[in-house]
Amino acid sequence: MHRIINRLSPPDQAPQYSYCMSSTAIRVRLLAFGALKTIVPAGSDWRDLTPGASVDDLLALLCREGLTDAAALRSAATAVNQQYSPRSYILQDGDEVAILPPVSGGLDAAQPSAPMIALVREPIDASAIERSIKSGADGAVCVFDGIVRDNTRGRRTLHLDYEAYEQMALHQMHLLRTEAIEHFAVRDVAIVHRLGRLSVGETSVFIAVASAHRGAAFDACRWVIDTLKKTVPIWKKEQFADGAAWADGEPFPEDLAGPAR
Repeated sequence: MHRIINRLSPPDQAPQYSYCMSSTAIRVRLLAFGALKTIVPAGSDWRDLTPGASVDDLLALLCREGLTDAAALRSAATAVNQQYSPRSYILQDGDEVAILPPVSGGLDAAQPSAPMIALVREPIDASAIERSIKSGADGAVCVFDGIVRDNTRGRRTLHLDYEAYEQMALHQMHLLRTEAIEHFAVRDVAIVHRLGRLSVGETSVFIAVASAHRGAAFDACRWVIDTLKKTVPIWKKEQFADGAAWADGEPFPEDLAGPAR
């Protein structure tokens, strides 16, 4: 059983933003995504907190303000400065806090000399990625090509809209690549995910794993897509013939989610 990457690692230094604040408070930047975007309809907002406040204190404040409730937050994860963080984490002035619902499961993928880790808004060229990752030392390349299907649980799908917490998603995708190479002894891994509106039949995510041996390539490819769908902050909204809904994501690992205060 391989560990889930980057769990609860200490956040990096906060991004720098300009604002005016009281000397008796700290101010944090709040983001929310997917089905939880209603917490921050404008996309981002600032909150003043008392020094020493934790992520959990911030979530409790949002509940008191009526913007969300404990039930909605129960399966959510939190990130501080683009890294998953426990709700007990003590916030600092200028921190960026993101509230992440379970996910749906940079570098330019057009550069074959670079690790092919990318978020793109144009159609994914799966054949080009597969050709680029191959090497004379490889005995196998295993690929996963995730495509948009025309229905979900009997409802006819018209299209999907994908969004991401992009900087954090790219960081997690790079960590996935590193983890897969280290633990499965494969030579290289490419992960490319599409954002924006996708039609039925289009590729949403493409993963390619190159290895000297097929068993390692199969195992690594399966692990990458399964872990990506649990830890990389990307969400999809499904547009059906009879309405629209954010897709229910796979639950976060237990140490990334927990009940609000």
